[in-house]
Amino acid sequence: MSDNIYAHDHGVASDLFATGDGNLFQRVLRLRMTEHDNRPEEETSPSEEAHHAHPDEDAEDMFANTRPNIVQSIRAFRVQDLADEATKLGQHFLYAYLGQAQSKQEVLETIATSFLFPKHFGKNYDALYDSLTDLVHKAGSQPGFVIVLEQLPIATKFDKEGREVLLDVFRDAAEFWAERRVAFRVFYSFV
Repeated sequence: MSDNIYAHDHGVASDLFATGDGNLFQRVLRLRMTEHDNRPEEETSPSEEAHHAHPDEDAEDMFANTRPNIVQSIRAFRVQDLADEATKLGQHFLYAYLGQAQSKQEVLETIATSFLFPKHFGKNYDALYDSLTDLVHKAGSQPGFVIVLEQLPIATKFDKEGREVLLDVFRDAAEFWAERRVAFRVFYSFV
């Protein structure tokens, strides 16, 4: 059987990106939030109380000056702030820490694991593109995506050309979603 049979199965697509537990980063955040919510009242800091007292007074939309479909360096953004903004906007937040990867294969495997791609993911750039676009599109309407690729490696088996090809796949996916008027923002950093 080929992977294409599974990739075109609507059930697989809807299970993957409809409702679920999210990726590892989201699960860790939920655990932290659960622990935070279970703290006694006296453990709440004054800054947290101030933040909860006026939730409507948040700063202007974090993405006000960021195009909705872009692949860019993370620069001044913090991962936690990006995750919070995705939650606020009701968008998918996908996070992959790639600092330990040393080759194209390891980078793709880490992304697949972090983004909860199906087990049959082909671990090549075409399969990555398909998983970011067609497979998700078949799951139904999408609210948007905020993706963080943290610590892209600089290694002999994953050189500058490898990093650029990877980022081009994400740029192509951003164009795919732009045509469908769905935000797809990718932020990356290097080791």
